[in-house]
Amino acid sequence: MPMGMGPGWGRGRGRRRKMRMIGFIPQVRHFYPALSPAGQPKPPIFMTYEEFEAIRLVDYEGLTQEEAGKKMGVSRGTVWRALSSARKKVAQMLVEGRELIILPQGNEVPKNAGEEEL
Repeated sequence: MPMGMGPGWGRGRGRRRKMRMIGFIPQVRHFYPALSPAGQPKPPIFMTYEEFEAIRLVDYEGLTQEEAGKKMGVSRGTVWRALSSARKKVAQMLVEGRELIILPQGNEVPKNAGEEEL
């Protein structure tokens, strides 16, 4: 077995994904258009909890990307990428009338209700 590829390394290359702090798990995780589209329906759009948290903190709460990064435990650049992806998905959902489903990615950690804010 190649060096560094022992048990626990996972399947892919590179570093493991850092855990993301999530303020809360969204209660509503499925959005769909009121009218079904004419013709063949397009596949749903999937948004991660990380993308949801980034758009919630920056666009809804009004935090800067740096402040959101501190709350999520990631860099500003990571927040920017998640925010950019989330905004594109929301726009695509609205313009194309597609379903949006919010799913966990597996590296999110919900903050405890009694935990002090950063």
